[in-house]
Amino acid sequence: MKFLTYKAGSDLRVGVLDESKGVLDLVKAAKSLLNKDVPDTLRGVIEAGDGALATAREALKAAQGKPDGLFTPLDAVTFATPLPGARKNVFCVGRNYKAHIEEMAASFGRTADYPKNPEFFSKPPTTIVGHGEGVERHADYTDKLDYEVELAVVIGKKGRNIKEANYEDYVFGYTVVNDITARDAQRAHGQFFKGKSFDTFCPIGPFVVTKDEFGKPDGHKLTLTVNGKVRQDSNTSDLYFGVPKIMESLSGALTLEPGDIIATGTPSGVAAGMKEPAWLQTGDVVEAYVEGVGVLRNTIV
Repeated sequence: MKFLTYKAGSDLRVGVLDESKGVLDLVKAAKSLLNKDVPDTLRGVIEAGDGALATAREALKAAQGKPDGLFTPLDAVTFATPLPGARKNVFCVGRNYKAHIEEMAASFGRTADYPKNPEFFSKPPTTIVGHGEGVERHADYTDKLDYEVELAVVIGKKGRNIKEANYEDYVFGYTVVNDITARDAQRAHGQFFKGKSFDTFCPIGPFVVTKDEFGKPDGHKLTLTVNGKVRQDSNTSDLYFGVPKIMESLSGALTLEPGDIIATGTPSGVAAGMKEPAWLQTGDVVEAYVEGVGVLRNTIV
């Protein structure tokens, strides 16, 4: 299933996508078609566990058998970030595709070294925006604005000390993250956090796709374009550390909770790796794509 959060006036609603019919208001459909209640946020659905997910599936199936009036056309929907109201930072993995490790080492004038374990940082909730929302240029604070398409994991069940073999038990689904970065701030501060944590620097969406529909996290194409021109083109099979290893490493002595998001790293092709870097500028349209999820589109404003 493909879940999303969308705007209805001043309200946010949790929806489910039917690729041919459009977006179904999950709460309304469950009540009117099944006389059942489901949480009114995607985070609530995830926290409620298998029962809520089963009701969502039942409501979608029931609606698909009715006239199309229950669905809103996708192009008429205004997206929000799929998991609004974040309580924690977004977890992120740095340096997690071999070619990206090499291009960034070259940009710093260093010899590439490869991490022995996943390298984690985080982005605060104030960075999060949704599909179609603006990413602020912050021109007074950076001259080197960069992009990074990433597959992201959405946690479905509370867990700590998760073993690689059991990682799927704790996954709800997958989404797309664009890890926007101020490269000059990143260098000036000597670590990842500040340069990656300006407001609006973490677009997420457009959908959260359940693990059964998405399949295994390896083998998915991911690309990023700026104004229609391809900058990044890779596959999640090339992750240096795969999702099972990332989850085992991150969850060691650290509790993961339903709705937590883990961005797994970006492939080569970032602006910082170019001989003549093409930094993002106001008006640029950035499209981050992960096969099986869709295109996350944002404009630099």
